[in-house]
Amino acid sequence: MTRMIVVCEGNAGTRFDREYYATKHLALALECWGQYGLEAADAFFPAGEGDGWLSVGVYRFREPGDVDAALAAPETERVMADVKNFTDATVVLRSKFCPNSSPE
Repeated sequence: MTRMIVVCEGNAGTRFDREYYATKHLALALECWGQYGLEAADAFFPAGEGDGWLSVGVYRFREPGDVDAALAAPETERVMADVKNFTDATVVLRSKFCPNSSPE
């Protein structure tokens, strides 16, 4: 399993709709990327308000290559176009994490 972590950064003045992100945006990502191996998506939010990270999204894909396939897919345009519906954050960080193979 591979995970893509998406972090939105901002400050106290940055608009971010947690409810929309956790329910509608993640559902849209699952709809668009499910055929490319996305199995689940979760939203995490820091305690309190203010500067720093606004959200952490964890997208779980079946195989390491699935993340790249999903991001290159035409459906990604729909996912990215939806961002304006929940935030005006301009900094979005994205990282891919793959499990280490266990030593034999």
